Amino acid sequence: MQTIEEAIQQLKFQSNMHKAQVNVLYTASVIDAATTQMLKPYGISPPQYNILRILKGRHPKTASIKYLTERMLDRMSNASRLVDKLKAKGLVERIECPNDRRQVEISITEKGMDVLVKASAEMQKSRSEEIFLTEEEAGILSDLLDRFRG
Repeated sequence: MQTIEEAIQQLKFQSNMHKAQVNVLYTASVIDAATTQMLKPYGISPPQYNILRILKGRHPKTASIKYLTERMLDRMSNASRLVDKLKAKGLVERIECPNDRRQVEISITEKGMDVLVKASAEMQKSRSEEIFLTEEEAGILSDLLDRFRG
């Protein structure tokens, strides 16, 4: 196991809180890179995967772009652009509101559901093989991260 000091080649931190912040950012970057690699065979990015998961959770209901944006993990992502890319791949469909053409609802297609199920299975398999935490430790880590966000 590589320590954060070894990973970023920094000998000392200002405090344990500073070390924890750097460690969280670095670890998030490592997880994001691994997730990107896992999703590559499915032709989707982590933010696109996130949108598909949100839509699956709503299925068979639709979701507005605003709804997607409010629930995305990376709120800085452009949900409209991501939806356009997913639509071009046939993974989602845009449904115009008959009363207001500016209002658009998004739903996941069968193809999108299939890609999501396969990608999620691969992610779950990979996580269980690569993350060396017990269920209890994972719960503690999750609780600590919730506290960290305050």
